[in-house]
Amino acid sequence: MPPVSAPPRRFALGDLPLAGGGVLSAATLDYRVYGTLAEDRSNLVLYPSSYGAWPEDIDWVVGPILDPERWCVVLVSQFGNGRSSSPSTGDPGRAGGRWPVLDHRDNVAAQRRLLEEEFAVSSPALIYGWSMGAQQAYHWAVLEPERTQRICCVCGTARTTPHNRVFLLSLRQALTADRSWDGVRFQDLPEQGLRTFALIYASWAASQPFYRRGAHHQLGYASVEAYVEEAWLPAYRRHDPHDLLAMLDVWLANDVAAAAGFASGEADADLAAALGRIRARTAVIAGRHDLYFTPDDCGAEAALISTAQFEVLESDLGHRAGNPRDAPAEQRQLRAAVDRLCAI
Repeated sequence: MPPVSAPPRRFALGDLPLAGGGVLSAATLDYRVYGTLAEDRSNLVLYPSSYGAWPEDIDWVVGPILDPERWCVVLVSQFGNGRSSSPSTGDPGRAGGRWPVLDHRDNVAAQRRLLEEEFAVSSPALIYGWSMGAQQAYHWAVLEPERTQRICCVCGTARTTPHNRVFLLSLRQALTADRSWDGVRFQDLPEQGLRTFALIYASWAASQPFYRRGAHHQLGYASVEAYVEEAWLPAYRRHDPHDLLAMLDVWLANDVAAAAGFASGEADADLAAALGRIRARTAVIAGRHDLYFTPDDCGAEAALISTAQFEVLESDLGHRAGNPRDAPAEQRQLRAAVDRLCAI
């Protein structure tokens, strides 16, 4: 747990013009602050949220990985997660299917304003992100190369791969195939859709070795069915399903090359050109058994960044190796990577 209390704060953005067109009216960011900002404002770490994560789910990182005695850590909820502006927090005209199309350019633009207007910081010392948080860190480094000093991208890619896209589409289909979906919005809680959603997540997020060694039994669950019912389903049932769809759509659209305006028609060349814009000192960290963002995919992107150091978390936790709340060995490796990255 974080060593200091960090109450939620809200930053009012007003009507935010969106990168893809349109406006997010009366937009707000939810954020929390850990540690103290230095007088020269040189120690701010931006920590964007991951898919479905609320601050209390991921703020454990402050302490084991991000030292609040050294850093002022600003944990920011991405749009759509139910804390910052989301379908569930909007006025009736924004609820459900009327949520506008957003992407990570909008998260970056809003975060930039937060840092500048609330902290008088234009260039954070580090952007640290896991999963969708890593996607946001990549977007910062590509879209704001002169402002971005360092990024640590843990179990995430700068572009959503075709295989990862299949996973996301299956989640989207699971929700919208529920009979409560009317083609625009959910009329009721999509109970069957959420159960299928949780089953898909449980099969992808944890690895084959995780289940083979009986880790779900070690956690106290009698069967894989009980593990899904008691651990995974509540994690997604707590969310408004429109928020789950909104975040999925941002993940599906994740592509730094498209965000930076590269459109030659050669996908590999466009990604190389976009990642070639990065000037930040970069750590790319993959999980050995991550099925979303494989070591091959993460390593291939790291090879396109002149400043990147690539390493692998030797863990059977799958995607959750990058969010190892109860795994000290993985925590130590992530802390060491951050310390190396920030040594200069």
